[in-house]
Amino acid sequence: MTPEEARARFAAARVARLATASASGVPHLVPVTFAVRGDTVVFAVDHKPKSSVALRRLRNIAENPAVCFLADGYSEDWSELWWARADGVARVLPDAVRAEPVSWLVAKYEQYAQRPPEHAVVATEIHTWRGWTG
Repeated sequence: MTPEEARARFAAARVARLATASASGVPHLVPVTFAVRGDTVVFAVDHKPKSSVALRRLRNIAENPAVCFLADGYSEDWSELWWARADGVARVLPDAVRAEPVSWLVAKYEQYAQRPPEHAVVATEIHTWRGWTG
């Protein structure tokens, strides 16, 4: 799969897994909703139930901004299997620049139309797109 096809399949996916690691290398993996513009992937801490908005993924990004996202498609017909990975450097955006990335999320997910994300917004500059298909 070319990097361009990996980006297109990733961008069209509804959910991805975000991998972060602490400064000491302890991995953390969570599902995220996201939006893609060019080589930027954004996600936000939204209103879905969580124990806190001070999440491990945000602490890990502060300690170690290297992250990886994975989106995939499964089928019982294994010739239709695919995955797309985006590797990059993440940062929590300051409040002054969060409106545009939040609008990308609202455009992709109708669930955000009534209640856009109100908490931290993270932008990741992707340096490598990879993928595979059966």
